[in-house]
Amino acid sequence: MRILLAAIGRLKDSGERDLFDRYALRFNQAGRGVSLGPLSVTELPESRALDAVSRKADEGARLLKAVSTATLLVALDENGRLESSVAFAQRLSAQRNGGIPALGLLIGGPDGHSPDVLARAHLTLSLGPMTLPHGLARVFLAEQLYRAVTILSGHPYHRS
Repeated sequence: MRILLAAIGRLKDSGERDLFDRYALRFNQAGRGVSLGPLSVTELPESRALDAVSRKADEGARLLKAVSTATLLVALDENGRLESSVAFAQRLSAQRNGGIPALGLLIGGPDGHSPDVLARAHLTLSLGPMTLPHGLARVFLAEQLYRAVTILSGHPYHRS
């Protein structure tokens, strides 16, 4: 199952970029063994619209276009469902086993997701109750994707 990540904003900090790339590479390498991946990333610029509603609408339309080939959409949102790493891994496994060819993960801009994105998402998932900077959220997500692969393959990286 391919993973399509579309995010508003670019990773500018080299430390965040290095960490993201490290976990994305690990996910892509280890994921082959459990039929997950590759991970492809589309970075989209923040909207320049004057108000939050317009910015969210513009960004949402571009996010949905970026993952238009995904058959299942997951919006990352602070008000989404909380899952453990094991539950997330099991969810990915079930989706893969259910024949989903591509999963779209959506990370909105500073104003959040548009109502259209939230309505079209099959799942709204939270990375936790604390607010994370955009770059750290992407690093955290990449690490959780890698962790999911290690859980599914029985690798000792995840010890619970």
